[in-house]
Amino acid sequence: MALRTVRLDDDTEEVLEDLVESTGLSISAVFKQGLMALRDRLSAQEGRSAYEIYEALDLGPGGYAVAPSTETRRGVREAIRRKHDR
Repeated sequence: MALRTVRLDDDTEEVLEDLVESTGLSISAVFKQGLMALRDRLSAQEGRSAYEIYEALDLGPGGYAVAPSTETRRGVREAIRRKHDR
């Protein structure tokens, strides 16, 4: 078992004291549960599907598309015209 020294600012120290008093846990147990909760939250984020990532982008209706996917040739022509200001 490792021994760690941690410096806490006044606000964090106050939160720690409140947690110890309200839960009845030791300081070590509060830190352990906090670390495990953070680990679980971060590991849950890693498993996001491609759709969940895309959904978070929220580009709105059509996003940045110049034309619908069924009319890609027209969209490419329009994009090239825009690029060359014609």
